Amino acid sequence: MSLSDGQRSTGVVAPADHVSLRRHNLAVVLRHIRDAGPRSRARIAADTGLNKATVSSLVAELVDRGLLREAESERGAVGRPGQLVELDGRRVCGVGAELNVEYLAVTALDLTGEVIIESRIPFDAAHLGADATFDRLAGLIEQAVAAIGLRGGQTVGVTLAVPGLVQSAAGILALAPNLGWESVDIVRAMTERLQEPTYHVSVDNEANLGALAAYAEFAAADPAAVRDLVLLTGAVGVGGGVVAGGQLQRGGHGFSGEVGHLPVAPAGGRCGCGRTGCWETVVGLTALLDKATDPDDPVRDVSLDVEQRLAEITRRAEAGDERTLAALADVGTWLGLGGAIVVNILNPDVLVLGGYFGALGPWLTAPLEEAIRDRVIAPDGGGCRVVCSGLGFTAAVRGGAQISLDSVFDDPTQVPTQVGASA
Repeated sequence: MSLSDGQRSTGVVAPADHVSLRRHNLAVVLRHIRDAGPRSRARIAADTGLNKATVSSLVAELVDRGLLREAESERGAVGRPGQLVELDGRRVCGVGAELNVEYLAVTALDLTGEVIIESRIPFDAAHLGADATFDRLAGLIEQAVAAIGLRGGQTVGVTLAVPGLVQSAAGILALAPNLGWESVDIVRAMTERLQEPTYHVSVDNEANLGALAAYAEFAAADPAAVRDLVLLTGAVGVGGGVVAGGQLQRGGHGFSGEVGHLPVAPAGGRCGCGRTGCWETVVGLTALLDKATDPDDPVRDVSLDVEQRLAEITRRAEAGDERTLAALADVGTWLGLGGAIVVNILNPDVLVLGGYFGALGPWLTAPLEEAIRDRVIAPDGGGCRVVCSGLGFTAAVRGGAQISLDSVFDDPTQVPTQVGASA
């Protein structure tokens, strides 16, 4: 890069520009390896437009920071095979932590997406209150950070996933109807409990983060296959995350995706938000359990892990229990009604069922697909496919961990060189 006359004469602008330019180029190379896979230095230069000498210098620094590593030699190359480089990032981890109505969960991923630690515990947050919930969640996060440290890793961020309206930039949980919380400064509360950590703490809606994780699932298999995706995630409440053109859609004020409050059953029951007839009153997990079980049924015990409870529902359905099957059929009908509305509005490539919807997919997918065929005005359901997420109840925490790691792909210099780390 050549300097302008003004830059030569002042001697001030050039150094700052050089630092920011190098930071930018480091990010370009690191993101390219993430998205395109292992590449030789020559191939990186050709793909990015950077010159070969610059790429060699950038790769050397990224290797020194522990973000890239040498891989096998390039196969099928004409002439001398090039040495490939690939993501390393075993030293760098992001953490996702979920606070939901009936459970808490934490997952840590390294830069390559490998799960370092994953845990979930039953927790009745709605009745135990915010302080007890934050205390327990902070303990789980500290355990994850300690595990990362034991393997010589660095935690670069923690992203909190919560069920409700979130003002992410301010760190505020504006409203969580099913928790009964309003205007909670959740980032501040957690930062205090984590004793003002060196890593960044942020908060986002759990369905948004789940949608990012679901999109990453598809992108890993074929980046061009899916560009528009909607995740419907079911627990006590129902949320939706929307990815359009490969980008998460948050809406004008960050409150998009509250599909659980579509007024699909005006004569129905009262929702946690205070209104009647919201979609989640007829398709949420509480609605299913009300239809399928008695009040004293062990399946309703919130001290049991949610997946254990759903495994019992699955067992009963597979055994042909009439009440369970009738409840699933009713939920499936209502799921189809609201799902068709979502598809008519957004026309996604894929409608992904997450949370408990995905766990009970064998009974819920067919009525949803039928409703999309019958109620979506576009031919063939607008081309939308219905799939069940393979992430289960880990989607939100994995999406949170991915968000935490994004800061490294945006600015690799926040990770010290290995010489600096040792010092």
